[in-house]
Amino acid sequence: MKIPAFIELLKPITWFPPMWAFACGAISSGQSWSLHWNVVLIGIILTGPLVCASSQAVNDWFDRHVDAINEPQRPIPSGRIPGRWGLYLGIIWSLLSLLVSSYLGVWGFYATLIALLFSWAYSMPPIRLKQNGWFGNFACSISYEGLAWITGAALLSSTLSPSHPSLMFAALYSIGAHGIMTLNDFKAIDGDKKMGVRSLPVQLGPTLAAKVACGIMIFPQLIVVGYLLSVDKFNYGLVIAGLIVAQLILMKYFINKPIERALFYSGFGVPLFVSGMMVAAFGIRDIGGV
Repeated sequence: MKIPAFIELLKPITWFPPMWAFACGAISSGQSWSLHWNVVLIGIILTGPLVCASSQAVNDWFDRHVDAINEPQRPIPSGRIPGRWGLYLGIIWSLLSLLVSSYLGVWGFYATLIALLFSWAYSMPPIRLKQNGWFGNFACSISYEGLAWITGAALLSSTLSPSHPSLMFAALYSIGAHGIMTLNDFKAIDGDKKMGVRSLPVQLGPTLAAKVACGIMIFPQLIVVGYLLSVDKFNYGLVIAGLIVAQLILMKYFINKPIERALFYSGFGVPLFVSGMMVAAFGIRDIGGV
C-alpha cells in the first residue's frame, strides 16, 4: 500500500463541509477564537481529517463492489489498497478520532461518537442507510453539517449550550445539506441500480431527483432569511437572499441535464450555499451568540 492511495482513500476534498460547519458553529457562539484557539484547532482537525476521513474509508470499503462498477480506479477495487486494509484503516481512523475527541471533554467525545456511529451505519450492512437515499443522505447531512455546527457552538460557549437560533440554523442547514448529498448520487446511477442502492436518482429518476434536491436546498435557506429579517438583521438576510437567487439561476441550468451537470452544480452552486451558512453564523453572533 502506497501513501498516495491512502490519501486518496481518505478523500481530502470531502473534509471541507464539516470543517466549515464547525467553524460556523464556533462563530455563532460569539466567543473570541483567540481565547479558544486550541479548541478551534482540534475541532477543525477532528471534523475533517479524522472523523470525515474515517467515514470515507469505511464507505469505500463497504462500497468496493459498487465502486468496481462505477469507479474501478478507486484505491480498493483497483488493488492499490490490498486485502482488508481498507477496513482496517477505517477502524484505526475511527479509534484515533475518538482518542483526539477526548481532549474536547464529554461533549466533544460524545458528539464524535455519534458522528462515527452515523458513518458506520451509513455504509455497513445490515443497517447500510445508504441503501435508501432518503435515510442515508439524512445521516450524512446531520453528521457533516448539523452535528459539526452544534459541536463548534457548544464547545466555545461558556454554558456548553448553543443558543436557540444557532440550534435552529444547524437543523435547517442540515436539511439543506440533504440535497447536496444527492448531487453525489447522479454519477453512480448505473452501479446503484445493479447493486440495489436506492438513491434518489434511482428512485425518482434523474430529473425529478434534481428538482427535489434543489427544493430541499432552497427551502431551509428561505426560513433562515425570514428569521433574520424578523429580528431586524436585514443586511445578513439580504445577502443570503442574493445567494439564493444565484443558486436558483444555476439550479435551472443543472435541472435541464442533471446527470451531466451535477458535478458543475457541486462546484459552483454548493459554495453559494455554504457561504450563506457563514453569513448566517455571523448573523447569530450579531444577535448575541449564546
